[in-house]
Amino acid sequence: MGRGGEMARTVTGAPYSAVEVTESTQTLPNGNVISRTTQSNVYRDGMGRVRTETTLPQRGPVGQTTAAQAPRTFVSIHDPVAGVTRELDAEAKVSREMALPTFRGPGGVDSAPGGRGPRPNAGARPNLGGPANDPNVAIESLPAQSINGVLATGTRVTRTIPAGQIGNAQPIQTVRETWVSTDLKVTVMVRNSDPRFGTTTTQLTNIIRSEPDPALFQAPPDYKVVKGGRGPGGMMGPMGGRGLNRPAN
Repeated sequence: MGRGGEMARTVTGAPYSAVEVTESTQTLPNGNVISRTTQSNVYRDGMGRVRTETTLPQRGPVGQTTAAQAPRTFVSIHDPVAGVTRELDAEAKVSREMALPTFRGPGGVDSAPGGRGPRPNAGARPNLGGPANDPNVAIESLPAQSINGVLATGTRVTRTIPAGQIGNAQPIQTVRETWVSTDLKVTVMVRNSDPRFGTTTTQLTNIIRSEPDPALFQAPPDYKVVKGGRGPGGMMGPMGGRGLNRPAN
């Protein structure tokens, strides 16, 4: 949900395709409403490779968009099989490849990052909760339910910012719900509600539980391969793409 740079285990044997949709809504004091929607196509194969195609909306007034402000799509491929991440630049027909770092996991097994960092709160600040013994943080488990066609278990974290802590005259309460599919081992929905910034919901929709086309996880044959460097999104390293599809612990 953001949030890049997290290291997580690779999930194998649970392929799927989906559309990740993030919707944020903020209501201003005068009643005006600001709404934003972004979406990504997400693919994960049975070997744990992940492809994300993120389209950023146009910038500037509608009907007055320049080439630099037009919607753009960025493609990132996380390939733990080859040990690389690829960022595809369709305009330049370049595949920028960067090696995935390995780390020592439980039992001394070398692992690679299993996906991107979460992006549950695009358009809002993250609600990180707090330690279990924090009297201002309440954590509760939610009954399993179907989320967009898959069974998921939920956790709700309610955080209270006491009056005066950040200059607030009255307490502020924020709520974050996270729903995880046990079968797919992936977060399928995150909802953040904060009276300061509005409500943001990121969820996987149109989930198809089948093996994606293997070609999706390779650079097109007419692309030039460049090792390392800055990707098309202007971000360094293997966590340039960030979203829901990091494996759940």
